[in-house]
Amino acid sequence: ALTRSTGHCRHSGEQNYREHVASIRRDIHIAQPPDVVWSFLGNPARLHEWFPIVDCRVEGTKRWITLGTGITFEEDILLVDDDARRFQYSIVNNLLIKDHFGTLDVVDDGHGHSIVTYQTQCTPNVLALVTAGASGEGLRKAKRILEGAN
Repeated sequence: ALTRSTGHCRHSGEQNYREHVASIRRDIHIAQPPDVVWSFLGNPARLHEWFPIVDCRVEGTKRWITLGTGITFEEDILLVDDDARRFQYSIVNNLLIKDHFGTLDVVDDGHGHSIVTYQTQCTPNVLALVTAGASGEGLRKAKRILEGAN
């Protein structure tokens, strides 16, 4: 598993950053055990199977995702924690995206099923709107796939 102890975006001035960063969160319940859900959603190379992108490529701690428009984003994979079932990444080397930090968590709902949470903090704020729509769509597709209702 890849690990990194920092959980912060690149920024200057913590207070200023918190005042201007956009944050989204999407949650979904999936009627499958957390380990089953994690084995699918926690694999960085399988993102294109459930998230609304057309391709992704992983090399070490780097991932490149390609949108339907052909635009490619480079990401740093910051954390893949199989024990905590947590994945964290950051979009990097992008002139339009100043800061980005994303987290995917898979937790037990207390009844043997899963709650999946996808969170993103980013600037510019408009990116949060796009990410919110995409992550909601992706989580709904993941639910259909994992629950066998594809």
